Amino acid sequence: MSRSPVEATDEELLAAHVSGDPLAFSVLIGRHQDRLWSVAVRTLGDPEDAADALQDAYLRAFRRAHTFRGDARVSTWLHRIVINACLDRIRYLKRRPTAPLDPERMPADPPDDTAGEILADAVTQALAQINPDQRAALILVDMEGFSVEEAAAMLGCAPGTIKSRCSRGRARLAVLLRDLATPG
Repeated sequence: MSRSPVEATDEELLAAHVSGDPLAFSVLIGRHQDRLWSVAVRTLGDPEDAADALQDAYLRAFRRAHTFRGDARVSTWLHRIVINACLDRIRYLKRRPTAPLDPERMPADPPDDTAGEILADAVTQALAQINPDQRAALILVDMEGFSVEEAAAMLGCAPGTIKSRCSRGRARLAVLLRDLATPG
């Protein structure tokens, strides 16, 4: 790589990593980690699960960098790996047995939250109840601001599929969140 890692493009950094540059991958991930983290947390709803999925995604990207074909931007490729790792984590969590909460160990009064935190919690809980494919599409398009075409590239499907998933996901969210819109 002729330029410093900070000045290099994502494509140059990935190529440098494949060629054995020990710093290129960390610079590349550093550029995108905030958005990748946001996608993982919003997809999974739990920071610990998001951290696990993100770690898996980084490892996959590190090991499979040589398979990058250049059909999309490197950032799109990374987002797709993160989304797939999150969907894998969702499938894993569905198979894992859980223990019910002990009501006697729960606090009697919920902590004092602001209205924004309550709304954010409600949306996160509602997102957790919809189909993971619809959730991923909504997070990428509505929350992260990616275009339908970019989300389609990340999720490996047609733009029409993304539109359909978003439409169905929004309809399901509207039902799940309808109580928030009605006063008292």
